[in-house]
Amino acid sequence: MASTFIQISLSFLLLLLTSPFSCATYANNHLHFSQKQQAEKLIKSFNLFPKDSINIATHDPSFVAPKIVEKSFSFPSLNYSGLSVEDLGHHAGYCSLQHSKVARLFYLFFESRNNKKDPVVIWLTGGPGCSSELALFYENGPFHIASNLSLVWNDYGWDMASNILYVDQPVGTGFSYTTDESDICHDEEGISNDLYDFLQAFFKEHPQFAINDFYITGESYAGHYIPAFATRIHQGNKAKEGIHIKLKGFAIGNGLTNPEIQYKAYTDYALEMNLINYTDYNSINLNIPQCEKEAKKCGTDGGNACNTSYYTCNAIFDQIVTLNPGLNYYDIRKKCNGDLCYDLSNIETFLNKESVRDALAVGDREFVSCSSDVYDAMQTDWMKNLEVGIPALLEDGIKVLVYAGEYDLICNWLGNSRWVQAMEWSGQRQYGASPTVPFVVDGAVAGLLKSHGPLNFLKVHDAGHLVPADQPNVSLQMLRRWMKGKLT
Repeated sequence: MASTFIQISLSFLLLLLTSPFSCATYANNHLHFSQKQQAEKLIKSFNLFPKDSINIATHDPSFVAPKIVEKSFSFPSLNYSGLSVEDLGHHAGYCSLQHSKVARLFYLFFESRNNKKDPVVIWLTGGPGCSSELALFYENGPFHIASNLSLVWNDYGWDMASNILYVDQPVGTGFSYTTDESDICHDEEGISNDLYDFLQAFFKEHPQFAINDFYITGESYAGHYIPAFATRIHQGNKAKEGIHIKLKGFAIGNGLTNPEIQYKAYTDYALEMNLINYTDYNSINLNIPQCEKEAKKCGTDGGNACNTSYYTCNAIFDQIVTLNPGLNYYDIRKKCNGDLCYDLSNIETFLNKESVRDALAVGDREFVSCSSDVYDAMQTDWMKNLEVGIPALLEDGIKVLVYAGEYDLICNWLGNSRWVQAMEWSGQRQYGASPTVPFVVDGAVAGLLKSHGPLNFLKVHDAGHLVPADQPNVSLQMLRRWMKGKLT
């Protein structure tokens, strides 16, 4: 692990706002801790750390830009009930990115188990810098990894309702790699351009799927990726760039989208859920005016202003976590087991098995679960407001679903509901006046839904940050009904 980081704050498949392992003493609007000490503590504490902090390969003379190199595959030791590799419709590949120097983006594509005419869905995991394979195997992919590292079919995988793509992005994440560090992205423009180039290459390789409806999904820091990516696709369609992508909508699960609003919601959520008392509430709230001021400055000035707001605003979250030792801040019903609160180490172990690497045709490349360098490269992006691009998409009829598990602290439902409510678009007043109705799955109330036109917000019951893991059937029904326009 590189030792030159000034600051590292890493999450397993999502975002990890400043770590609870850092110093617990605060004064109003100031963080009294050594960034270097914080980084050292985090490095020692994480059990899902890549051996190399970023997936930088040595010079690769075989690089040819831009194209898809793909194979159909099956995982070893999984019962496919006599299906051939071709009938199975599972694909692994690399895309050499058109506007990079030598970057290759890794992806997995699973054709629908039901109907190849189902929509194409892309899933983006957050971080920034965490692999989408984490969600594939732990949340909504076709299978899960058992304790003995065998695979078992997931009856609620999202490939039951879609043809689904999992992409290791940004470059340097998972099996994605580059031979030139200048290919590493620092903002949403670079990431969305890379993803757009990937989709153009993917649909050129699979023209039969280009005619299907297309949806973007993801969680956590993907609350940044998704609006920017949707905007890039929509712009490309309007400008008639390349292959027309039938973008119909996007869904953000427990995301970080508008930090200025979401950080201010932390204390209200914590008080409501009995994580803090009124004395703590009033004390921590003294940080909010400065956080709000600096978040606005990040939006106008960028650069160092965004770094400053990152530390100031994260003091709010840190103080709540410090007051609750052992709290799983992704699901406050649970204790934090291990340094990441969830043990996902079997995913890294599985993907680094030689037989699995052979099946995926990644050679001897080592799987990187979460890249601290990718995270570090994106730090100035953290406090930016990505909600600003959504109203134009709504006005053009692009469907938007924001959903959040009710027991997540880190990207809680309250903060998400507030930025959705505050968003200025032609339907804002009607959305605000619309009733909140039960979201019913199999005869039981599974959440609360508020909708108007193309905009939907769903608070999911009995779930934390990882809704597809906590409520697999509910999340699959949510996806299926939303894509069909039948959430209510």
